[in-house]
Amino acid sequence: MIHPTSDVQSAAIGVGTRVWQYVVVLSGARIGSNCNICSHCFIENDVVLGDRVTVKCGNYIWDGVRLEDDVFVGPNVTFTNDNRPRSRVRPAAFETTVIKRGASLGGGSVILPGIIVGEGAMVGAGAVVTRDVPAGVTVVGNPARELL
Repeated sequence: MIHPTSDVQSAAIGVGTRVWQYVVVLSGARIGSNCNICSHCFIENDVVLGDRVTVKCGNYIWDGVRLEDDVFVGPNVTFTNDNRPRSRVRPAAFETTVIKRGASLGGGSVILPGIIVGEGAMVGAGAVVTRDVPAGVTVVGNPARELL
């Protein structure tokens, strides 16, 4: 199901995936099966989403982001892909950010470039993730630290 107000340019959309209102998916993006892409999202070209991924409203997923199977992205998560952004200066390659299988990103969290969030990890709402998160760990705060 692709909502008629969305602009989906990619043909690589898996079976059973739902794309809601006002979503833009560029032609190079690959989205797996049974995903749910909620309204007002933007998915750039060099993006890969696995199967059963949920992307809540207000997310912009930039080149270099990989979301493995069963990942949950809460509303208004901020992904970044350039550690030294400058207007009209593109890096030779964007850093790769990987959110591993079954991980969850709380609403409003910020994920810096090149981060790996481990399998089944949880990032709390509003956390600013400045370094890799181990599998199964919950992090909160700014900068994000393990919740003990």
